[in-house]
Amino acid sequence: MLSVLSRARKSLGRAAIAAAALALAACQPAAGPGASGPAIDSSAPVVVALLVPSGSGQASDELLARSLQNAARLAVSDLGTNRIDLRVYNTSGQPATAQAMTTQAIADGAKIILGPVFAQEANAAGAAARAQGVNVLAFSNNPDIAGGNVFILGPTFGNTAARLATYAVRNGKRRIMVVHDQNTAGQLGRAAIEQGVARAGGTVVGVDSYEFSQNGVVSAAPRIAATARDTSADAVFLTADTAGALPLISQLLADNGMGPAATQFIGLTRWDIPQATLALPGVQGGWFALPDPALYQQYQSRYQAAFGEAPHPISGLAYDGIAAIGALLKQGRATALTGQALTQSAGFVGVNGIFRLRSDGQNERGLAVAEIRNNQVMIIDPAPRSFGGAGF
Repeated sequence: MLSVLSRARKSLGRAAIAAAALALAACQPAAGPGASGPAIDSSAPVVVALLVPSGSGQASDELLARSLQNAARLAVSDLGTNRIDLRVYNTSGQPATAQAMTTQAIADGAKIILGPVFAQEANAAGAAARAQGVNVLAFSNNPDIAGGNVFILGPTFGNTAARLATYAVRNGKRRIMVVHDQNTAGQLGRAAIEQGVARAGGTVVGVDSYEFSQNGVVSAAPRIAATARDTSADAVFLTADTAGALPLISQLLADNGMGPAATQFIGLTRWDIPQATLALPGVQGGWFALPDPALYQQYQSRYQAAFGEAPHPISGLAYDGIAAIGALLKQGRATALTGQALTQSAGFVGVNGIFRLRSDGQNERGLAVAEIRNNQVMIIDPAPRSFGGAGF
């Protein structure tokens, strides 16, 4: 128990910074015609601008930038054609620089912008590209910056909550309690879960939360467990992540008599990163969603072989973006990169599985449902390989 408390104390501090950054980044884009986009010459290579956070002076940004660039080049190579002329621009992780680099990229002939990573950057890039009728495929997962000419590639709370809620209701977990952090990410997660449960035909029987601190989690856990019992909840859907409250809240709820034998734990975030999380007693039997593991493992192996290092966890988004662009260019249409083309209902296939872009700038991804058993990840419902089937 002491190791869990120690880890939770450290991780809660890191996640507080992340939550604050998310709150600052949530700025709405100006409205724009989502179906617009530049005409292209399908007989010539199309310039694609990749915006990466290199130049910030942060080692983590340099690693991320290198991994995104490598993933994009791997995807271009896999296309087996010269349809894409990939050009890389460094943003330093700053909105003003991202805006300037977007303007420069379009002046250099870019017909679509891939990236940047951070929400405020993407907002700025979108504004610069909008005036030129160019679309942006950002690596952000923040729905507040999606819309108009900005499409986000990152996995969203809404998509994950819908997948898990549908699976839970289909498997008899119809009475669901939502437990969330008292911060911006927690509030966004709560809303996504409530919407997902409602669409799946389940019932939210209770909502509770905890102050985002160690003392807050400790004091709230007995009350949360009692509420779950009083409402006869079949499942508790948690917004906590592994870098924040998950190690502590899962253990304390288990200590208060909760667990898969009586009440199913469901996680809105990835519970397998870092891998050490899988050994925590409180998460055993818990469900969470993740990208198609078979496809992603193939990508990891190929990336490692090509570049001599493991890929950054979000680098696959760069590959996915190039895969989508390449698939559209292959159709040979002058309108291949318009918003209407980008949002084709059939979607695309990338290293994270199937995905499609929505007209509101958000995305839908085919996710697998996993359970943690004996410190290992077990897939209990495979990721769908097409839209319209199980999982959607």
